[in-house]
Amino acid sequence: MTATSRAAAAAARAQHVRQRADRPSQRRCAEHAASRAVARVPASIELREKGDGGLLEFAGYATVYERGYEMWDMWGPYTEIVSAEAGAESLARGDLDVPLVLGHDQLRRLARTTTGTLELVEDDSGLSVRAPSLDPADHDVAYIVPKLRAGLIDEMSFAFRITAGQWSPDYTEYRISKYDIHRGDVAIVGYGANPATEAALRAPAAPSSRARALLEIALAR
Repeated sequence: MTATSRAAAAAARAQHVRQRADRPSQRRCAEHAASRAVARVPASIELREKGDGGLLEFAGYATVYERGYEMWDMWGPYTEIVSAEAGAESLARGDLDVPLVLGHDQLRRLARTTTGTLELVEDDSGLSVRAPSLDPADHDVAYIVPKLRAGLIDEMSFAFRITAGQWSPDYTEYRISKYDIHRGDVAIVGYGANPATEAALRAPAAPSSRARALLEIALAR
């Protein structure tokens, strides 16, 4: 996308958007009109194998705060930024229901907040994701683990609703000041838009095992 077309999109946006607080119209993650409205972020991934029965631990970031990534609306591309603590209100819900899934497929769930198998926490970097007890016997876990270990898959994404935000004065940037992730998801995906995010699927070594320690070091590279 050229700077000229980006400028043209901003000019059209400035002409048609009634208020700077209006949410992006037909928001999506790519130029194609049928693309989904999800923010995708590259991630570095590790795998840790728990020493108490072969369970696996996943940790990472579904999004990084205060870092721009490209999104699209009905007029063209723009930069989207998620503000620090934008998810605080949503994450504080007592009935928060968010699954960790593969490729935003709601039937390919690896963990879920309602079952106590998924932890979502905001920190200085962004939205931290931790699933401490993935079962390697689960079909989807068994499918994704070799790809994570090999570095074939190393990105994350999250699906959410924007509840508050604002366009920049020149309409080239939209800042999300509040989002609702309840009944959305955090996902392991093939490609992402934000180059600043991290995710980790970890395999921690048992303290008494030198072989497991070497495995952890190898997987963390």
